[in-house]
Amino acid sequence: MPLDPAREWLAAGITGLARGREWDAVATLRAAGVTGDEIAFVALGDGAFFVESSGEPDAAPFAAALSESITPPYRALAVRRPELWAIGAVRIDVQRLDPDPRGDDLQLTWNRSELALRMDGVPADPAQAVGLERIATARVRGAYAAHAYRLRGDLWEVSVLAL
Repeated sequence: MPLDPAREWLAAGITGLARGREWDAVATLRAAGVTGDEIAFVALGDGAFFVESSGEPDAAPFAAALSESITPPYRALAVRRPELWAIGAVRIDVQRLDPDPRGDDLQLTWNRSELALRMDGVPADPAQAVGLERIATARVRGAYAAHAYRLRGDLWEVSVLAL
């Protein structure tokens, strides 16, 4: 009996369908002396790095390995392999929200009739996310879901999806 693509998930490669791209850029690096097995960091447009991993490893050699294939801002993950490090990076949108909300993680949704905000996982007054609402309505006509995650200080990683 033939497989019905509408009812069954078909694996990439078996059907000829390409696998979705996970990274915008990848690189490898030999980094002697770097401790740990994983380093997660954000590279900002001003050349600064925000390391999200435990400890304070230097992200500069990993960013240098990516420098010819992606420009900041981006989020990157470096994973130690037996002989070298594998690094993947994905572009991000970094914005300043004005006025600056009190929370660190905002989820704003507009379903064409109601605006709802979750701030740090708790329902909140949508008026507290006026900056994020401005960005979302400038990008999407109609219903949307917008997410903002504070990177540091007044810098936010922002994504907006049409619903």
